[in-house]
Order: sequence, then structure tokens, then C-alpha cells
Amino acid sequence: MSAPGAAIFGLGGPALSVTERAFFADANPWGFILFGRNVRDPKQVRRLVGDLRETVGRVAPVLIDQEGGRVARLGPPHWRRWGPVLRLFDRDEEAALEAVGLRYRIIAAELAALGIDVDCAPLLDLALPEGHPIIGDRALGREPE
Repeated sequence: MSAPGAAIFGLGGPALSVTERAFFADANPWGFILFGRNVRDPKQVRRLVGDLRETVGRVAPVLIDQEGGRVARLGPPHWRRWGPVLRLFDRDEEAALEAVGLRYRIIAAELAALGIDVDCAPLLDLALPEGHPIIGDRALGREPE
């Protein structure tokens, strides 16, 4: 098998189609990304992650957007519902930083239990008046400090 390509691919639904399986085996992407259309329950997600890796014959990275608030691919009844991260910064800064750390440790544990390696969540975004509205309450605070 050739070296992995520099691409991350998604798929159309909660299970690999025959066409997707053949395409991924041939393209050998670096990794895969899951979206809401790909997740139903923990057993299904673990199976899908295994199937994706089987197509390329290695432990390819699997990514997902699971930051909470408006951007969460996993949700109830199988996973926690998280509020927007910016709300944590409406209180004491030290408490907010501790809460953010705990939040992402829990999310990381939930993802690891599914075989998912990478959480695509903002890390350095700030909610600034001149900033783009797409960030908004997804930001990790309002001040660079």
C-alpha cells in the first residue's frame, strides 16, 4: 500500500457504502472526519471508526467537531450536551480556566471511548467586537490575557 495522502475525508452516512470503502482503500487518505450525519450511538460510531481504519489498513486519525454549544456532532441521549464555552468566562477567570480544562478532559474521554483521536475545537479564538460572528460564543474568552 502506498503512503497516506495528505487528505482528510468524510463520508455520507452512519456506515460505509461499498463505493466509499473502495474509494478510501484506493485514495488512502491521512485520516477521516465525522459529522452529525455519521453518528447515531456509541456502538455504531465505534464500528464505523473501525471500518474506516480497516479500509486503509492502519490506525488512521479520526477527527470530529465536538466543542459544545452550537458545534457538537455528538449529543443526547448518548453524550453530554455542553453549553457555549464563552459562558464559562462570564465568571471568575481562574474558575473559568479550570472549567474549560475539565470540560475538554471529559470530551476527550468520550471521544477516546469511541476511537476518535482529534477534536476540532477552537483553541485561541477570542470574542472581539470586530471579530467574525461565526466565532461568537465559541470563543475562549474576550481578552488575550
